[in-house]
Amino acid sequence: MANVEYRSVGKSFGSVQVLEKLSLDIADGEFVVLLGSSGCGKSTLLRMTAGLETISSGEIVIDGKVVNGVHPRDRNIAMVFQNYALYPTMKVRENIAFSLEVAGKSKDEIEAQVAEAARVLNLTEYLDRKPSELSGGQRQRVAMGRAMVRNAKVFLFDEPLSNLDAKLRAHMRVEIRQLHDRLKATTVYVTHDQIEAMTMADKIVLMQGGGIVQVGTPDDLYDRPATRYVAEFIGSPQINCQDGEIVSNGGEALFVNGELKLPLPASYAAHQGRQVTCGIRPSDVALSDTGPIVGTLQIAEKTGADKQMHLDVNGSEFVAVAPRHTQGVPGDTLRFAVAPDNIHLFDHASGIRIAA
Repeated sequence: MANVEYRSVGKSFGSVQVLEKLSLDIADGEFVVLLGSSGCGKSTLLRMTAGLETISSGEIVIDGKVVNGVHPRDRNIAMVFQNYALYPTMKVRENIAFSLEVAGKSKDEIEAQVAEAARVLNLTEYLDRKPSELSGGQRQRVAMGRAMVRNAKVFLFDEPLSNLDAKLRAHMRVEIRQLHDRLKATTVYVTHDQIEAMTMADKIVLMQGGGIVQVGTPDDLYDRPATRYVAEFIGSPQINCQDGEIVSNGGEALFVNGELKLPLPASYAAHQGRQVTCGIRPSDVALSDTGPIVGTLQIAEKTGADKQMHLDVNGSEFVAVAPRHTQGVPGDTLRFAVAPDNIHLFDHASGIRIAA
């Protein structure tokens, strides 16, 4: 396999700058997810890696070789698209074998590699069917098999699960990750779905406006978001945010917003008077008779394992995840507590995380 380097990579379409001086290193065998909302540049970066888009500035390096001017077929990459891109008149075995035939492999070698790919992807019984006779998940596995037999250095996935229903997406997430672990392939995976990123990635690259906001493991982005944008993008239900200030009281620190007063780690006392945004994840709160978070219940959503309690706290919506048997009807007053170490503080003006 191979490592991938992006060295100050830029891309513009006329006067519109889509990517600007983006630098990133992807290690050999790593599963990296490019995550972000529509228009952030993640798919453009993937297409530039594949050679399907030209590079306006900078360099892309695969396995130590600059590939800016290298034709897509000579980059030794394999790509799986959102729309599968299968040949409708060919059977499954022919779709998987196509790239091997073009490469001039022997009949025996082609049959062996197709059989192995079909075994790994549970497609053996479907080899003589055409794509129209397959489900969406089966078609995606055929597309993966076609990429798999190429023995490419880098595998690129462009939102491959977007066309599937929720249950099938969950199943395919597991299959793609298992395939990666089996092949030990360097994988770059594009998605706008943070659940896919959190469940599959070794490393997440969160993008916004053509640049990188934060790079790290799923735990890094969830537990230590670099900005308010990261905190709000990662996690479901979305993090609760309240604007207020840090108040120092005899060496102790509090976050204060009207009647809401939350104890903070003592080290925040050095930021006395600073205007901040306080972020609290719904799963980090707990029901408490004396808790400082007091809210009026608006609605309780049953999600099976627990309840999502939608509250009015200080005139703002606040969501708390509570045990499934928690009692409460709209209009009830509920109290919650949160551990000081589970509070995230961001500078109000810049949105950048404030270290404790």
